Amino acid sequence: MKHPIQAYLVGGGIGSLSAAAFMIRDGGVAGANITIFEAAPSAGGSLDGNGNADDGYTLRGGRMLTTDNYECTWDLFKSIPSLSHPGRTVFDETIAFNEEHIPHSMARLVDRNRFKVDVSSMGFSMQDRLELLKLSDADEATLGASCITDWLSPAFFTTEFWYMWATTFAFQPWHSAVEFKRYLHRFMMEFSRIETLAGVKRTVYNQYDSLVRPLISWLQAQGVKVVMDCTVTDFDLKTEDGKVSVTGIHCRRHGGTDVVGVADGDLVFFQNGSMTDASTYGSMRDAPARHTKHDSGGWTLWEKLAAGRPEFGNPAAFNSSIPESYWASFTVTLKDTSFFDQMEKFTGNRAGTGGLVTFKDSNWFMSVVLAHQPHFAGQPDGVQVFWGYALHPDRVGDFVAKPMSECNGEEILRELCGHLNFDFDTTMTKANCIPCRMPYITSMFMPRAKSDRPLPVPANSTNLAFVSQFVEIADDVVFTVEYSVRAAQMAVYELLKIDREVPPIHPHDHSLKVKFDAVIKAFK
Repeated sequence: MKHPIQAYLVGGGIGSLSAAAFMIRDGGVAGANITIFEAAPSAGGSLDGNGNADDGYTLRGGRMLTTDNYECTWDLFKSIPSLSHPGRTVFDETIAFNEEHIPHSMARLVDRNRFKVDVSSMGFSMQDRLELLKLSDADEATLGASCITDWLSPAFFTTEFWYMWATTFAFQPWHSAVEFKRYLHRFMMEFSRIETLAGVKRTVYNQYDSLVRPLISWLQAQGVKVVMDCTVTDFDLKTEDGKVSVTGIHCRRHGGTDVVGVADGDLVFFQNGSMTDASTYGSMRDAPARHTKHDSGGWTLWEKLAAGRPEFGNPAAFNSSIPESYWASFTVTLKDTSFFDQMEKFTGNRAGTGGLVTFKDSNWFMSVVLAHQPHFAGQPDGVQVFWGYALHPDRVGDFVAKPMSECNGEEILRELCGHLNFDFDTTMTKANCIPCRMPYITSMFMPRAKSDRPLPVPANSTNLAFVSQFVEIADDVVFTVEYSVRAAQMAVYELLKIDREVPPIHPHDHSLKVKFDAVIKAFK
């Protein structure tokens, strides 16, 4: 009798969760034969959302969604039932929500005098246009491991376009020119509407409640086992005829150790690397602790696997320079409406219809966004939550004389109120701001060679797949939910030899209309 496939997934982020779903839906693998190992007390990985109205809610970040792209994500969530709208899928409820709450930002950039910046023009000079065209047309072999600053002049980084593009996608000037080019092509449709964020779609709640919770619920209903507080420390590998196979998984849980045997025909999926590894939280009175590589655990297993095996990638390309990959975010829980009332009046947008409001002249390069409320499932009436972040948290503030990375929640709110000219004592009397430091949050954007990222299924692997932001997928863009879901779908289909096409990337950048609209925008 043939041994039924057992599948083991290391890491409980969206990549592993998606892989489990594709195995069940498209590969016919029984849910009871799938086990997910997660080191944290809850699954979801970087798509997190925690807290309550009394202690304060927390979101490390929020990923931008679109329905014009994200082909694999919506292919998956068309099959996952909504938890809040019986009879609908997650895709259905998301489409309906965005038809009701149409985004159109009216205060995308704000200057140092609290004026809303005219963003009808991208602010390009002819040199900027020519350099941007040269970068976007260059092939990836030519771009290599170069930085964005190797291709664009200093003046480009003071254009309205850069302020908006950088904060929408979290780019820094020293990041990878290849990744920047990929974004220009993948999101060319957004180029012509970047100032209104009209192409951005929101989920009903935060992405943990709207995407992760329904997916976990569906997986568990299929019998999938999710083992929390379980750290995978090593793999046993064997090599035969140049092919590498996982034969055992070493786990540490509740102070004990165990080895899970992996039989011939079984599959292992590994979320290599972590952009939220070593994250720390602060409070209204304390700044987040400053963790370093010494405190990092999310890269260790990948580093072990990749040692002496170049086909498994090069994690050092991504995790070796925290100053270039970190920024800070903050989540604010409010128990009166004063701040939302003033922000809606100032921006002209109801909460949930605007987008990022970026203070372009701020030393911290700070942005905030007011989502539709409630932003958390079960969030009480009378409670509001908003999120913000800063790309330059190592710089001294304009109103608080210290770097954001050293600030507590109260100091961050005072800096925010300073930029808005809001009275702190009347606006933030019932606010709870929880800052978060993330050392590796843009590590996937670091300049790298193509070989630094493994393929979802390396050529010499028989049963090991990589599903994360740190794999190589031609033409797609990291720092998106889509990238992890696409990696998972590719890996599952290849290992299970599924005769169904992975949804192709829409070639919006080949559309004459999209190109024409982008050119018109660039010359405004």
